[in-house]
Amino acid sequence: MVTLQTAANVNEGTVLLDAIDAIPPIKQPSGPPRHRPDKLHADKAYESQARSAALEQRDIVPRIARKGIESKTKLGRHRWVVERAFAWLHRNRRLLVRYERRDDLHEAFLHLGSILICWHFAADLFC
Repeated sequence: MVTLQTAANVNEGTVLLDAIDAIPPIKQPSGPPRHRPDKLHADKAYESQARSAALEQRDIVPRIARKGIESKTKLGRHRWVVERAFAWLHRNRRLLVRYERRDDLHEAFLHLGSILICWHFAADLFC
């Protein structure tokens, strides 16, 4: 798992292409491994001609809401999964507000939070 961390005051759109390029290859049942997703769903904060062109250059279809044209409710069907995951991570107070100055410690707590989420799912399945 690759994580990209930035300061709190950095716009997410500035690291969008870095995050796309950091995706590890996905193993396929046959053929070469796929390196990137087929399409990207994002909200209006990521909307710009340069980002859309860069995504299309990487053979990714951008599904980015456009200001004044598309409503955010269309993309809400896909975004709620991500928002739900953030809410689950924020149940851990240590992740809600970042207290650690060191990136490796914060990443370790993110991993622990993810493990706890998986543990709760496994406990519900087997208990």
